[in-house]
Amino acid sequence: MERAVVLLSGGVDSSTLLHHIRQTLGVQNVYAVSFTYGQKHVREIDMARRQAEAAGVADHHVIDIASFAGVAEGGSALTDASIHIPDLVDIAEEDREQPPTYVPNRNMTFLALAAAYAEARGITDIFYGAQAQDEYGYWDCTTDFLEKINHVFALNRGEAITIHAPFVDLRKAAIVKMGLALGVDYAMTWTCYRGGDTPCGGCPSCVERAGAFREAGAEDSGGSAAAP
Repeated sequence: MERAVVLLSGGVDSSTLLHHIRQTLGVQNVYAVSFTYGQKHVREIDMARRQAEAAGVADHHVIDIASFAGVAEGGSALTDASIHIPDLVDIAEEDREQPPTYVPNRNMTFLALAAAYAEARGITDIFYGAQAQDEYGYWDCTTDFLEKINHVFALNRGEAITIHAPFVDLRKAAIVKMGLALGVDYAMTWTCYRGGDTPCGGCPSCVERAGAFREAGAEDSGGSAAAP
């Protein structure tokens, strides 16, 4: 594999994936794609830019689909200003399979746009950082989703796109350990769903991040609290 596209949010998973592709898989020409989609934690894009620069990507393309927030209005706490992002402890166990932080059809939308970007450049491999969430789950981060979306992309009559999610069965602690071994600067990542000046510590993403570093036996370098 000489070239690949990676979906880069600027969080722990996608940043680790970016460096994994460059260093472990040895892909020399990596093209990073990020999205502004009306998310409350848009600060993650600043971190994505820093990670892309650190990895020496061939191109970092930020796709502005801010209107997506209007499409998903009422459907997600991440994109709707009227919906509060709850602390993880306030989300009932039966609601954690599809919590309020789920964004309707986001990953399929992102992958479709990334596929258009890749196909136009003659690139056939796309990576995204789906992982086995420890405390909650999203259907578009599962092996079933990965298998089925690859069936769809295989219908291409020219060069078919293949979606890769090498972390799909990994817990976040394993990803953190991998990233530390790769030298990922987690001070330059953003995790908090609420997108303030400092991480809230209570939203699902903050709790998951803290648990991952604790399980990995590593100190979080202040990552999401770092000034952009």
